[in-house]
Amino acid sequence: MTNLESRARRTVAARASSNSLRAALLITLATAAAPAVATDISVVATSKPIHSLVAGVMGSTGTPKLLVDGNASPHTYAMKPSDARAVNQATVFFRVSEGLEPFTGKLVKSLPKSVQVVSLQETPGLKLLDKRSGGAFERHDHGKDAHAAKKGHGHHDHDDEHDRASGTDPHIWLDPDNARAMVDQISKSLAAANPESAASYAANAKTMKTRIATVAADLERDLAPLKGRPFIVFHDALQYFEKRFGLEAAGTITMSPEIQPSAKRINAIRSKIGKLAAACVFAEPQFKSKLVDTVVEGTTAKTGTLDPEGGLLSPGPELYPKLMQDLAGNLKACLGGAS
Repeated sequence: MTNLESRARRTVAARASSNSLRAALLITLATAAAPAVATDISVVATSKPIHSLVAGVMGSTGTPKLLVDGNASPHTYAMKPSDARAVNQATVFFRVSEGLEPFTGKLVKSLPKSVQVVSLQETPGLKLLDKRSGGAFERHDHGKDAHAAKKGHGHHDHDDEHDRASGTDPHIWLDPDNARAMVDQISKSLAAANPESAASYAANAKTMKTRIATVAADLERDLAPLKGRPFIVFHDALQYFEKRFGLEAAGTITMSPEIQPSAKRINAIRSKIGKLAAACVFAEPQFKSKLVDTVVEGTTAKTGTLDPEGGLLSPGPELYPKLMQDLAGNLKACLGGAS
């Protein structure tokens, strides 16, 4: 090899080494200058409708864990040890209230201070309704009965306050206006826990609220012909939906889904079906449908299924709009032919 060739090779090698050092330096500088990656947070939600709203707000920033999965109901759910561990390790834990999810009562009292508990029933601006009383609702007495009940307990200030707190109907997500307010609350809660993703949460919340408003407008149009057509529900889970869209449940098979209705209650509902000419009696997928068959026996009422908790739906951001659309579709399918 000539001296000239040897010198040329050394020059090429030196340049290659210099380029490698320069590239490494540029990568180091770029990494140092890059914005901090958003901190991962662990988010847990109790039931499917709430999980759907949380998942919609989180978007691509992460996926919340769902506790009450499958066809289970938050009313009767029993936690597994893995659920308790997940909540104990969470950054944010979303629930509706102890009234909807009794299994969270003792849980939230024992959580470490590092877990931010968000009870969405406390969201500012929600339209809250009292639970209705009696298995067969009277058409025009709800407000009067509720007022009389509170007035009758007025001399027990502490008990009255407790009764009002525990007497709120917890199925708040079935009014889309409430759902939109909860989306804002979810966004704020997540932003407080993870400020780096606050802009993403806000943008996702805006998109989610627009989607909910569109679905609500469609439902107003589709459900308008069903106003004034009474029906029976399995348990009183649909009040917010009824009030929002001008519908009318004439009664429930059971006031509390974990309690088997008595023969007296079933007879009262059967009588109410005939008296009000209720066209439909609706089951829920989480509870025994045989009760519905027993109630409609000897009447002209049809049967259907309503799924206000999304038990039959796959979890995720699309569950909430689908849940609302399915409720409307199943009501129309059963009540549409009523006169």
